[in-house]
Amino acid sequence: MKVIFLKDVENVAHEGDVKDVKDGYARNFLFKERIAVEATPANKKLLEKKLKEIADREQNRVSGATKTAEEIKKVVITLTKKAGETGKLYGAITSQELVEALKEKGVEIETKQLELKTPLKDTGTHEIRVHLYKDIRSTFKVIVNAEAE
Repeated sequence: MKVIFLKDVENVAHEGDVKDVKDGYARNFLFKERIAVEATPANKKLLEKKLKEIADREQNRVSGATKTAEEIKKVVITLTKKAGETGKLYGAITSQELVEALKEKGVEIETKQLELKTPLKDTGTHEIRVHLYKDIRSTFKVIVNAEAE
């Protein structure tokens, strides 16, 4: 069944997309949650009118994400944690700690935007990738120092 998405659905479609989905998914989830409508000729005409509005919103999101990406590139975060003689940290540095450190530097992102598979457990310099929006990504440096005992 062809449907027109009214909202973004992660890993499925973006607002305004016309996609072919399974009938059960459309009827039991998308239509009930008002996430999509059936792609009838009348709904397609309404979509054409709404596409300009969607394009403007998309442009604002892209420009905001690009601006944030530029800010993130300039950020260098220095953290100090207790570590052993080999440089292994006693406690790991988590995504939440990195987000809070970025917030202190004036950059607001969500934890899920960090591309950090495992917490940082070593001293040294680390490059952390951030997925801001669609294909817009940025990186920032984290310098982890051992705490003097």
